[in-house]
Parts: sequence; structure tokens; C-alpha cells
Amino acid sequence: MLIPHTLLDPEIFQRMLEDFVTRDGTDNGYDDTLSQRVERLRRLIERGEVLIVFHPDTGDTSLSHRRDVPAELLREAAED
Repeated sequence: MLIPHTLLDPEIFQRMLEDFVTRDGTDNGYDDTLSQRVERLRRLIERGEVLIVFHPDTGDTSLSHRRDVPAELLREAAED
């Protein structure tokens, strides 16, 4: 299930972004600050290049590049 970032409370969205950019395996090799990393991710989500995916079976949330999201999920989100 795709979650539009605009439906999230701004504080929750900010915390989610911070959580994602500080997870293990997210080191991009640059010396960017937390703020810079969060802002870069925020722009990608706002432009629709990266999507928020909620997995109801596990309760987990992940991020996916639009190109990696199944077409079926994109169609369902467009219909809502």
C-alpha cells in the first residue's frame, strides 16, 4: 500500500525521514549532515521519485524508487 507523504503529520514525516537516513546500510559515502540527508530524501519523495510503501502484513514501512514499485500499486494509488 502506497502512503502519500501529504497524509502524514509533518512531525511524523520528519521523524520517518530521519529514521530512514540513519538506518544501517544507508551510508552513501558522503560527509553530508543529517539535515542534508533528510532534505535530499524529502525532495525525492515530494517529487514522487521515491514512494512510501506500507506493508500491512508486517506493519513495516519502506521506501522504494517509483521504477521499482509494481504497476498494480501505482494504479491503485492513482485511483484513490
